[in-house]
Amino acid sequence: MGTLLVLLLLSLFSKLGTSGVQSANDGFISAVVSEKGLVFAKDFLVEQVIRSLTPFHLPDIQKSLKIPLVGGVHVSASNVTLHHINVSSSSIHPGDTGIVIVASGASVSLSLEWSYSYSTWILFPIEVSDEGSASVQVEGLEVGLTIRLENKNGTLALNVTDCGCYMEDIQITLDGGASWFYQGFANAFENNIRSAVENAITKKIFEGTGKLDSFLQSLPKQIDMDNIAALNVTFVDDPVVGNSSIEFDVNGLFVQSTRDLTASYLHKHSHSIYSVQCGNTLKMLGISLDEAVFDSASLVLFEEGLFHWMVDKVPDQSFLNTANWKFIIPQLYRRYPNDEMQLNISLSSAPVVEVTQKGFVATIFSDITIEVLDSNKTIPVACISVDFTVSGDVNISGNKLVSRARLNDFSLSLKWSNIGNFRMILIQGVMRVFLNTVVMPYVNIYLGKGFSIPVFHGFTLQNAQLVTTSSKITLCSDLTYINSNIITN
Repeated sequence: MGTLLVLLLLSLFSKLGTSGVQSANDGFISAVVSEKGLVFAKDFLVEQVIRSLTPFHLPDIQKSLKIPLVGGVHVSASNVTLHHINVSSSSIHPGDTGIVIVASGASVSLSLEWSYSYSTWILFPIEVSDEGSASVQVEGLEVGLTIRLENKNGTLALNVTDCGCYMEDIQITLDGGASWFYQGFANAFENNIRSAVENAITKKIFEGTGKLDSFLQSLPKQIDMDNIAALNVTFVDDPVVGNSSIEFDVNGLFVQSTRDLTASYLHKHSHSIYSVQCGNTLKMLGISLDEAVFDSASLVLFEEGLFHWMVDKVPDQSFLNTANWKFIIPQLYRRYPNDEMQLNISLSSAPVVEVTQKGFVATIFSDITIEVLDSNKTIPVACISVDFTVSGDVNISGNKLVSRARLNDFSLSLKWSNIGNFRMILIQGVMRVFLNTVVMPYVNIYLGKGFSIPVFHGFTLQNAQLVTTSSKITLCSDLTYINSNIITN
């Protein structure tokens, strides 16, 4: 059950998609919960179960006993309350049959109120009764749970295949009461209390796993992004349970909101991670994103027409006056002397992103249309195709992926012109300045804001690291929880 808490996080770590025609059954976000992560989940589980069980009221117990020399005695135990559980050791073992979680060597402290009554004859019938309190100490409690995680129509289903609870020893200490009654009470109620504790713990475990199963299957299969795109967060295939880790994939396709999620497109590379090691440090989680993920994002934004920018303000505003271009494009100045200009920038196709060992390289295909503002009219006069590449590194800041890009190279070609041909070599210097002083700062403003990494409510990343390899970005991180009442709430 605790493993699921980690898997819930991972299900929300899914990001974007990929690139070319693709089956809806492929996953592009790969995640691994390491042995360290499983131990974290197991410890979290144990704490949550203890929290849900303390205090816990068990059912009252009523019994009739036959006591030598006394006869029939009616006894009862009421207000039976479990106050404290101490678990000395616990373990988690993933394997072919499922994920086995065992808590052993536990002790349990309870209290109760006892009473008895019986009738006797001393010349005439007399009702004899007494009451008091008692403490109960359970030692050597062991609880075992086996669960399986399965893909059920794109969501994770949790099935409990085995659950058991056993206690080695129980000691009942009465406050008051005759010695004959103590032994009779202990004999009468030991099995009942033993059974009540075992049933209570087992019931709570089934209740908790049932809630987690319902929660998992109620998670949305898509996340809408400002009505622009839908992120397909369905799981792909069953999780793979290894000897010391759990691996699973998320579809991760980022499509337009108006598209059916099953119409998955974009495929570029096969994927395989399955190490959560960043350098020499073992982390709880490893999440790998293929570069096709970022290609998917750019394709959706391109198809939605969001890559468009009208430049009418620049640091040196004289740049947007035809007078500044009279030696570069003389015919522009001659036809529109001293007129203000604006640059209408759009992309001719979606940017292509490549992830390298040093970071990323993006190729951007843009069209820059020169528009003259003449007598309150906007006149398109020429369009220049500007293809440029940028590179940068990716870092993590808190719960965000952040980056900064720099211009590598660019090429120019004249797409069309209403003022005649002009040589691209003459405007290369001006275009380089424009790209470096206007375009790249604009791009870096958005890259610097970062991409928030979705984390399950109540958890946060800790000591996160990023590693970039050929075609992949891998996030490795430990986890910590800031809300300790996630299950019980």
